[in-house]
Amino acid sequence: MSVVASTDPRHRLQVIVASTRPGRSGPVVANWFRDIAIAHDGFDVELTDLATVDLPLLDEPGHPRFGNYQHEHTVRWSAVVDAADAFVFVTPEYDYATPASLMNALQVLANEWAYKPVGFVSYGGISGGLRGVQMTKQVVTTLRMMPIPEAVVLPFFARQVDAATGEFVPGKDSEVIASQMLDELHRWSVALAPLRQPQPV
Repeated sequence: MSVVASTDPRHRLQVIVASTRPGRSGPVVANWFRDIAIAHDGFDVELTDLATVDLPLLDEPGHPRFGNYQHEHTVRWSAVVDAADAFVFVTPEYDYATPASLMNALQVLANEWAYKPVGFVSYGGISGGLRGVQMTKQVVTTLRMMPIPEAVVLPFFARQVDAATGEFVPGKDSEVIASQMLDELHRWSVALAPLRQPQPV
């Protein structure tokens, strides 16, 4: 378990399940990572599933940079993102790319993402979702987020799902890497905190 200095402010980490497909494995992987994040003790951790958020495809009439949302589902999503200091996206790749559900969740908002670091837990076959992550990094930088280099990559992850319990049980190395990513995510969250403060008009 990593030790974070007690003088650091308590930051809020939002772990987001990116895939919304029926039968997906995202929640299994996300539950594993959430438990590691709680044990890490650097953040107050919340887990959000985009399947539950249930955002329609870009249905707001105005540009998101104005924040003049017309739909309650967007208002609720805005509040979730705005309250967080840092993010971890738990994501597969679809056709070498970002899942459409994650792209929509990112692009329906704008200012709420700014000056917040983001880490990735990606899973899949031989690539472990890395190609989709690389595409997503280009998008989040445009939203003024900081995608950190440290990441958890889980190739052939299905082999590590316990057939009896349905739990994701990877090797110890994955836990160590996850903890190291959380260390770095916390450093960036603290460093970027002044930029997240309201600016005088």
